[in-house]
This record gives sequence, structure tokens and C-alpha cells, in this order.
Amino acid sequence: MDGTKPSVPIVYQAVQALYHDPDPAGKERASVWLEELQRSMYAWEVSDQLLQLKQDVESCYFAAQTMKMKIQTSFYELPPETHIALRDSLLSHIQNLKDLSPIIITQLALAIADLALQMASWKGSVHTLIEKYSNDISSMPFLIEILTVLPEEVHSRSLRIGANRRTEIIEDLAFCSSTVVALLVTCVEKTGNDEKMLIKVFRCLGSWFNLGVLDSNFMASNHLIIVLFQVLQRHDTSTNLHEAASDCVCSALYAIENVDTHVALAMQLFKGVLTLETAYHMAVAREDLDKVLNYCRIFTELCETFMEITVRSPGQGMGDLRTLELLLICAGHPQYEVAEISFNFWYRLGEHLYKTNNPALHNVFRPYIQRLLHSLARHCQLDPDHEGIPEDTDDFGEFRMRVSDLVKDVIFLVGSMECFSQLYSTLREGNPPWEVTEAVLFIMAAIAKSVDPENNPTLTEVLEQIVLLPQTVHMAVRYTSIELVGEMSEVVDRNPRFLDPVLNYLMKGLREKPLASVAAKAIHNICSVCRDHMAQHFQGLLDIARALDTFALSSDAAVGLLKGTALVLARLPLEKIAECLSDLCAVQVMALKKLLAQDSSNGKSADPTVWLDRLAVIFRHTNPMVENGQTHPCQKVIQEIWPVLSETLNAHQADNRIVERCCRCLRFAVRCVGKGSASLLQPLVTQMVSVYQVYPHSCFLYLGSILVDEYGMEEGCRQGLLDMLQALCMPTFQLLEQPNGLRNHPDTVDDLFRLATRFVQRSPVTLLSSTIIVHIIQCAIAATTLDHRDANCSVMKFVRDLVHTGVSNDHEDDFEVRKQLIGQAMGQHGQQLVTQLVHSCCFCLPPYTLPDVAEVLWEIMVFDRPTFCRWLETALKGLPKETAGGAVSVTHKQLTDFHKQVTSAEECKQVCWAIREFTRLYR
Repeated sequence: MDGTKPSVPIVYQAVQALYHDPDPAGKERASVWLEELQRSMYAWEVSDQLLQLKQDVESCYFAAQTMKMKIQTSFYELPPETHIALRDSLLSHIQNLKDLSPIIITQLALAIADLALQMASWKGSVHTLIEKYSNDISSMPFLIEILTVLPEEVHSRSLRIGANRRTEIIEDLAFCSSTVVALLVTCVEKTGNDEKMLIKVFRCLGSWFNLGVLDSNFMASNHLIIVLFQVLQRHDTSTNLHEAASDCVCSALYAIENVDTHVALAMQLFKGVLTLETAYHMAVAREDLDKVLNYCRIFTELCETFMEITVRSPGQGMGDLRTLELLLICAGHPQYEVAEISFNFWYRLGEHLYKTNNPALHNVFRPYIQRLLHSLARHCQLDPDHEGIPEDTDDFGEFRMRVSDLVKDVIFLVGSMECFSQLYSTLREGNPPWEVTEAVLFIMAAIAKSVDPENNPTLTEVLEQIVLLPQTVHMAVRYTSIELVGEMSEVVDRNPRFLDPVLNYLMKGLREKPLASVAAKAIHNICSVCRDHMAQHFQGLLDIARALDTFALSSDAAVGLLKGTALVLARLPLEKIAECLSDLCAVQVMALKKLLAQDSSNGKSADPTVWLDRLAVIFRHTNPMVENGQTHPCQKVIQEIWPVLSETLNAHQADNRIVERCCRCLRFAVRCVGKGSASLLQPLVTQMVSVYQVYPHSCFLYLGSILVDEYGMEEGCRQGLLDMLQALCMPTFQLLEQPNGLRNHPDTVDDLFRLATRFVQRSPVTLLSSTIIVHIIQCAIAATTLDHRDANCSVMKFVRDLVHTGVSNDHEDDFEVRKQLIGQAMGQHGQQLVTQLVHSCCFCLPPYTLPDVAEVLWEIMVFDRPTFCRWLETALKGLPKETAGGAVSVTHKQLTDFHKQVTSAEECKQVCWAIREFTRLYR
């Protein structure tokens, strides 16, 4: 688009190209052009004209969708005097297009609903619509569609109508809800068995239940509730109608979650759902999985709603334990997807019972959990004809992981030891088929860590039996038994006599391709828990590490093995560590050297990330105990490795992924030896700065923050680190000052402010006295609007810590200097910062960021409360008082109340609560 209004035929052509151009490039061009049109002011008029022309489904759908989008996101573009004309036009379009396509009706219904919610001058919109269209049966489908989407849009994130307007709307909708329900009842009576109409009615009723505005006493005796359960009890109900009725019952159950205030409706729903057990069995007999899943959703929602009553008075009234029986019946269904629906309920029940910690209650629910565990163990069985190891990435593998998590959460009710013993006895006493054995071992692995390993003969017996398993048993049984051994590393630690047989067993697995990765993970676990006992086996670990690539390991498993080896290495005598670390790193260093030699000879660069990741994990987990004054045993090794890392970094400086891995490796090397890496500081910083000028990878900023953290307290290093910061800032600011620079480079923002924060923590006066600080603060103010979780968190932490250095009198000599420098910075930027923070809270940032913002405002206030009061007042005066639709966003009283709540707060969380409440006025 060139900024002029396009003609309707040209827009129509573009829509045709979007849907029908055989050339993908043509489709893409049309898509980009139409998106640009949607963003422009002309979209309003062009959409209106396309809807009037009614040429075909595609052009009308595009126009209806554009209308909806414009009303949702750009309503402020229209002057108030055009609102009534827009409303009348949309109502005229929906009536004229009612027979063209349901998807167009939905888009126009959304547009009308979003307009009604924003247009304060359209009073009593629901009554107006019902009066206008309810007598014409052909208008009923679109009328009900509008009444369905209207409650759904009240909490829409894209509308930002604000809490005042939302409260007003919810009161209006509650007032007219009985009229809507009466309309729906009439509709059912008039249309009888028209399935499409019934689906619409149930969807609409569910939408009003979800908003929570229906009078529960009125609904308890309403005909629609009877119709709902009649539909669900009939075995010949179609799949679509069954789903709509199920959704509606679930919405009703959700709406009465606070059962004590909705007793009459709760009783009706409770009785109604209990009548569906026969229908469930009928659906099972007919193998109608869709209906079975729907019933299970309803039973689960019933249990969720009545959970508190069930725990408070189990077996009495609406605490009837038949609700749990229904879920256990579902858990007995052969398809695991059915049982999975109820997992969240069982998890919540377990959590609730854990908190109440009442043994008598635990006894009531224990049998139900035992039966659940029995069903879950059966569901975890692989097919008898399954070959090879269990898959953990397919749907069934993910289901088993969820079972494992659930079992860990509810096992306390049954008792870990009791359950573990029972499972083991089923294996010891019977001779079950392999798939049963494997499933039992899988559940045992889930609970092994929660069994007390002290003097436990069952645990040691299990270990003894597993390591004697012959190699002839099914591969999946061996796989899961290895997993179980890894989970029992605490038992090995308490019974070191098992260490040799366990390691021999795991080594057999390591040599077989299908079992190698799971065996490596188990060895890693043993190394982590039995570090001291494993020291005598270090040579064996070193041999494995040297031959790592002869085993068929996943990259994660290989890295895990090296982690285990490094953890054990750190427990060796100090004088042995340097030599052993050098041996452990040698394989990776040789591989990197080989790659560099190949690169220089053939001009192609091979990927070094595998070796960099392996070095990183070794440095990260080799943390021996070094006394003050002793030379760190890893220092010499890292100095020897530095030239290879430096060359690798140079060779791949254009590749962000590889540079990131290089920086990660260097970060752990520096962390490993701390101050012992001083000789690397100069060459490392020089190389970082020179590469960053050409390729501004944000990981260099992160690595810089590590260097500042380690050396920022050293007087002799401060100026050099400040020079590094200034050199890195210049290209960073250039990058972030581009159009949408902050939004397009959140990682850079995140890492820049991590670096700046480290400086504030380690050497605040150095930073505050420099010329770069002004630019960093300006950048931080601009970045407060960024709704990227990590980037925003880093920015807020920087500002908070910066101001805090002028607040916390930690008896350091430089406190007065710091206070004075912060005072100057706040005098220069304080008002702008507070205004931007208030604006960002109201219009840019999601609610989860608000505690961070509250901390910043709190620190500014603690630093200088009287000045902060003025800054906040000025910021609040700049906020809009009305929405684009003419509704009141914020009253004068709400502004003064908020100002008072914040400025009189005595702790930070009061500021946070005040901001949470206040920003709802703009959401």
C-alpha cells in the first residue's frame, strides 16, 4: 500500500489471490498487502463496502474479520459521533448475511459484542437486540451467536475495557440474564428437536454460566437443566450435541464452585450427574469413545466442584463418595486417555489431604487411592507385542510420565514403603508376563526415592534381584530396571557393598545400544549421590569418558555421564585433581584442535558444539574444596585450554549458536577457578570486545557480567571492566535504537542489564561516576515498556538495585558518595522514570511483572519520599480518564486513593497490591 485509499475491486482481487493464487509468492504478497490494509484507517470503510457487496464467502469473511479486529484493537481511531452509525451498519450486515456462512456470522457477532462492550452510549444492548430480533425465527441463530460471544468477550485480553466498565457491564448482564434464559427456553420449545439450534442454545447457556451472572436459584428449577440431562441420558444423541451439552454441564459445575452459596442448583447438578452412570456404561458398550470422554469430563468436574465438601464431610449429603466411584470406573476404561482426564482432580485431592494432615481422613480416602494406583499400573503396561525399549516421546510415553508424577504426589496416602513392598511381592510371588513386570518396575521407580533407605531389607533385596536379571529378559524390562536402579542411588550410598555389582550391571547396559543412554543416566545418578564411594572408581569413569563416543549415547546422556565424573573428580585429593581434570578434558580439547586443523585445511568449518558442551559440564561441576591461599587445582588446566577456546571462538565468530556455546564454556571455566582466571582476563576481554564490534552476540554481555561478578571488587580490575562495559555498550545502543530495536532484541536487553546490575552490585561508584551511566538509565527507562519476561525482569532489577545503593547504608566507606550520585541521577531522570513505570503498568506490561515494578517504585520512595509523592502525582495526572468508547476509565477518587495507598505504604507488598488493583482499571 502507498498510503492512498485502495478501491474495492483491488481489495477484492487481493482477497482472491490470497485464497486462489496457485503461486505461493503471489499468496504471500497478497497476505502482506492485506495485513497492511487492516492496519490502516481505510480498513473501516473498505470492510463496510465489501460486506454490502456480498460478493462471496471469502471477501465477506475477510471484511467481517477485519471489522472485528479493528473494533478490538483500533476502536480509538473512530470519532464518537460515528459509533451509532457503525452499530447500525454491523446489525444490518449480520441480518443480510445470515444465510451466507456461519464463520462470517461468528466474526460479525464478535464485532457487535466488542462494540457493545466498548460503546458506553449503547445502553441495554442485550434488551435492544432481543426486542429487535427474537420474534423472527430466521434471525434467531445470529441473535444467539451474539448472546454467546458477548459474555465470552467481557474478559477478553485484547479489549482493555478497564475494571470500571467491566463491573458496569457485568451488572447489566446479570440484570438481563433471566431474559436471555427465557429466550433460550422459548427457543427450545419452538424449535423442538432441531439439533443445530439446541447446540447453539447449550453453547449460549454455557457462556452465561462461565461469566458467573446467572441466578443459581432461578436456574435450579429451570427447564433447560432438565433438557441438558435428557440429552446426555439418550444413547442416540449425536456426537456434536453430546459435546455441547457436556460443555454446558461442566460450565454450570464450574460456576457453582463455591457450593455453599448455590445449594439448590448444586443439588440439581449433583443428582443429574449421578444419573449418567448408566449412560456411561452404554457408551462403553457401544465403544463410543467421544461420549465416554465427555462423561469422564463431567464426572471429573463434579468431583472438582464438590471436593471441599467431600473432604469436609465424606459420605454425607453432597460429600457422597459415589463421585469418586465414578472416576474410578473411568480409570478402569481400557483407553488410557479416559483415565488421564481425571489426573488434575486426584492431584488436587492429594494436595488438599496433605495440607489437612488428618490421619482419620487419610484412612477414608486411602482405599480409593489404592484402587487408582492399581488402575494406573495397568494403564502403564506396554503392548505384549511391543519390541525394544519403551518410547518416552510419543503420546503413551508422555502419559506414563504424567502417571509417574501423579503417583509421586499421592503416594503419601498409601505409604511409599507399603506400596513398594506390595508391588515387589507381585513380582516375587507370581510369574507375571513381561509387560506386567515392566509396568510394576515403572511404578516402583516413581516411588523409590520416597521410601526411607535406612536399614530397609526390601530395598536391598530389590537391588540384589535386579542386578541378577539375566540379559535374556525383554529389553523393556531391562530398560526400566536400569531406571529403577538409578532412582535407588540413596540405597547404594547407604549399602556400599552393592556399588560394584550395581556398576557392573549398569556397564552391561552401557555397552548395548538401546540401553546405553538410560544406563548413563543411572551412572550419573549414582555419581551424584555416592560421590565419596565413587572416588575409588574414578579411573573406570575416566575410561568411560575417554571412550564416550564408542557408546550409543544421546548427547544429554553423554553430558550427564561427564557431569557425574566431574562431581566425583571434585572429591579426589587436591594434588590429583589437576592431572585427572587434564585427562578428562584432553579428549574434548584434542577434538577441538582437530576440527580447527580441518577447518584451516579445507576452508569448511565443522560444528564444535558437542565438545564445547562437554567441556562446559566438566568445568561447571568440578568444584573441589580449596582453602584460602591454596592455588586452585583447575587453574593450570584452564590456562592450557584457553588458546583452543579462543581459536574456536575466532573461527566461528559469525555463528551465534556456536559463539553462545563458547561463552557458556568460558563462563563455567571462570566460575570454576574464580580469581584464579586472572591471567585470562585481559586477552578474553580484548577478544570479546573486538568480535562484538562486528557481531553483537548478546552472550558476550552475559559473559561480561560474569567477569564483573568475579573481579568487580578488585581495585586493579575496575577501570578495565568499565572500559569493557563502555566498549560493549556502543554497538548495543546502536542495535537497540533501530526501529523496534528493544522488541526485536530482548536477549540483548536482558544481558545488557544483567551486566549493568553486576556493576551496580560489585562497584557502584565506578559505574555511577562514569559518563555511560546516563545512557544506560535512558535505555532502561525506554525498556520498561518491554513485555518480555526475562528482559523486563533484568531491567527492573537493574533500576531497583541502582536506587537501592543509595538507600542501603551498609557501613561501607563510599555510602555518602553513592547516596550523592544516586541523588544526582534521580534528580535528572526520576520524574521520567516514575511516569514511564506508571504508564507501562497500565498499558504495556502483563500482571506477573507488577511485583518487580512495585519494588522499583518502593526503592525510589524509600530514597526520597516527598519528591516521589510529587513525581507520582504528575504521572497520574497524565493518564487518560475515559476510554475511546466514552466509558469512565478512572475516577478522581480512584486516582487519589491509589496515590495515598502507595505513598503511605509501609512495606513493598502494599505497593504491589495497590498497583495490581489500580492497573485493572486499564485492562
